[in-house]
Amino acid sequence: MKQSQKRMIDSYEEQVEQASALLKEAEFILIGAGAGVSTAAGLVYSGERFTSNFGEFIEKYGPMYMTDMYTAGFYPFPTQEAKWGYWSKHSMINRFLPPALPLYRQLYEIVKDRDYFVLTTNVDHQFQKAGFQAERIFATQGDYGNIQCEKGCHPTVYDAEDLFRQMDQARQDCLVPSEMVPKCPVCGGNMTMHLRCDQYFVEDENWHEAARQYHGFLKKMEQKKGVLLELGVGYNTPTIIRFPFERMVRDNRNLSLIRLNMDDAVVPESFGSRAVGIGGDMAKVISDLIGRISYS
Repeated sequence: MKQSQKRMIDSYEEQVEQASALLKEAEFILIGAGAGVSTAAGLVYSGERFTSNFGEFIEKYGPMYMTDMYTAGFYPFPTQEAKWGYWSKHSMINRFLPPALPLYRQLYEIVKDRDYFVLTTNVDHQFQKAGFQAERIFATQGDYGNIQCEKGCHPTVYDAEDLFRQMDQARQDCLVPSEMVPKCPVCGGNMTMHLRCDQYFVEDENWHEAARQYHGFLKKMEQKKGVLLELGVGYNTPTIIRFPFERMVRDNRNLSLIRLNMDDAVVPESFGSRAVGIGGDMAKVISDLIGRISYS
């Protein structure tokens, strides 16, 4: 084995040991999860998973526009029938059909007997599927399973699972039947996905209750020894998780930061031994962490 390879392996082993020690000592764990954790879990939005599931959409609208599931969501669909033809398929593929994925189940094993909370920008419902308690999750950006008034005329979101399943069965040529197109029950206007993409995003009572639970958790942890476990958070919306987590660790010496990220795992040097960043395959890291953690 070359010396450079040996140093790299030792570095990873030391990082995992440091992270597992922080987790074992923690009185609470605050998970901050971004898109990278779902990608690592298998919910990939591009490549073969996209082309095999959305071939008819790629053919109809063109490969230069339908490059991946994320980009396709911004396509200016010409009709409501076309819009819901795409979004019903997207929701089925990423929200309703996938079971609780192994990586999320492993994360639950780490925290299930601990005092924990989850702050996430993900909208695929994987935390709930894996067993995390709903009252311990704040999904700030919405949910693929819900819809709302396009203009946010009233503060209510609606469960769309049955509607999306019906659309998925009835879709032809990428379109849903006109009679299935949802209309706002208050203003009669168009409906849209409950995803934060403009000023009309609805923050309903459930959203505000989750926000209260999150801030209550932050208050409770001020005098405790805790770990902020940041997973797959990049720079798309860093002001929700990444930057606040760094600020909390900077302001409170009881807190430590574990940052797992494929490409952006660097942590501030000023945090010293209270922070560790581990890059590469998150599924492997979580598996290795579980192998080193034993709770009494």
